[in-house]
Amino acid sequence: MNIFQAILLAIIEGLTEFLPISSTGHLIIGSSLIGVAPSDFSKLFIVAIQLGTILSVVVLYFKRFFQSIDFYTKLFVAFIPSAILGVLLSDKIDSMLESPMTVAITLVLGGIILLFVDKWFQKATYEDSKDIDYLTALKIGFFQCLAMIPGMSRSGATIVGGMSQKLSRKAAAEFSFFLAVPTMFGATAKKLYDFYSHGHSITAEELNILLIGNFVGFLVAIIAIKSFIGFLNRHGFKIFGIYRIVVGSLLIALLALDYNLQII
Repeated sequence: MNIFQAILLAIIEGLTEFLPISSTGHLIIGSSLIGVAPSDFSKLFIVAIQLGTILSVVVLYFKRFFQSIDFYTKLFVAFIPSAILGVLLSDKIDSMLESPMTVAITLVLGGIILLFVDKWFQKATYEDSKDIDYLTALKIGFFQCLAMIPGMSRSGATIVGGMSQKLSRKAAAEFSFFLAVPTMFGATAKKLYDFYSHGHSITAEELNILLIGNFVGFLVAIIAIKSFIGFLNRHGFKIFGIYRIVVGSLLIALLALDYNLQII
């Protein structure tokens, strides 16, 4: 992986991580299209650049992260289901990541759901995510587990989960952003541990690529988050559903034509 490829993937990560369109699916497609060779470092990079997007949430919502212990407790409660399943199903998740058809089908199915979400959940009780109780946080955490299926979208699953629990679009999106911090940090920490425990090490050049990727992802994610909240309030989820169906269908067509989608 070179710096140019790293920058392109970081842009994809920053744009898609907090949108309900699956960052994993887009990174798989993007890495294949720009010719990223499969390697232990490229697999680490795809996960480790999430640190930059995590930092964007902390910067944009700085006051919320230093408001109360209750805030962190609710995030921890919501984080528990995916943390447990992530450890128990680690090998199964990795095997699904190697299946581009799984990503394609999930993109389409998730898109169909997004077409109807705005009609399903019209009446919101919570206009601010800080007002939810612990049981609601736990339920949203279970929705996040759906994102272990590649192509599902972590943000999409948690936002829809939040809206199903009577959160407004804005409140559900913001809680999804907050929940991304422990979830993505945990995933990155585990990936780094696995990388080093298998005897690998990062060279000076690879460290430079990681730092640049995280910086680019951080900048792009800030723009994406600020734009997404306003767009979501005005237009809802339908456009994202259509986009997912189009991308997923194109991917299925390419795979049907035996296009060599290289998984990093």
